[in-house]
Amino acid sequence: MTQKQTNPVRRGRPPKNGYSPEETRQRLIRQGIEVFTEKGFSSSGLDEILRQEKVPKGSFYHYFQSKEAFGEAVITEYAQYFANKLDRNFNNEQLSPMQRLQSFVDEACHGMQKHKFKRGCLIGNLGQELGSLPPAYRVQLDSVFLNWQMRLGLLLQAAQEAGELSKDEDTKALSAFFWIGWEGAILKSKLEISEQPIRLFIQYFMRLCR
Repeated sequence: MTQKQTNPVRRGRPPKNGYSPEETRQRLIRQGIEVFTEKGFSSSGLDEILRQEKVPKGSFYHYFQSKEAFGEAVITEYAQYFANKLDRNFNNEQLSPMQRLQSFVDEACHGMQKHKFKRGCLIGNLGQELGSLPPAYRVQLDSVFLNWQMRLGLLLQAAQEAGELSKDEDTKALSAFFWIGWEGAILKSKLEISEQPIRLFIQYFMRLCR
């Protein structure tokens, strides 16, 4: 059995677009996040993404072996972006733990409004497409959700220590419950073109935590 390659086989030529190869790769990933978040993976073609970045289709394979590999890179990049957002809010010691959670929600609502409710959560969107996605995506998406649950679980533990949340609560289960409800609220907000489903969800989640 041959050893699995650790570096992608580069095909095609890099485009002459004024950016370095790494810059071009990152720009393609960011464009992929925008398109996949709004339209989903299965219904999005590479042509639109490449056209936006002025990259010839033949050059795409200089950076990614396939659309599947591109999708994996997009998920990884989005997961890091979202983890940074969580950390920025959850580690803000100027606020109490539950106020930090509210701050994250407020920021999310602002982002939804900014993009006119056309974009939601990339991870949640892809989760709804699992039947048509490469099998490896299931493990990758689940890993991202578990990472978010871990981060929120730590915040809820801090809330317990601060007296904002009963110590009888199972913070691990409560964190899982939050993300299950959160993804539903994001979807409903996109359908209604309104932040109200998100506000309703967090209102009752906060009541549950009292």
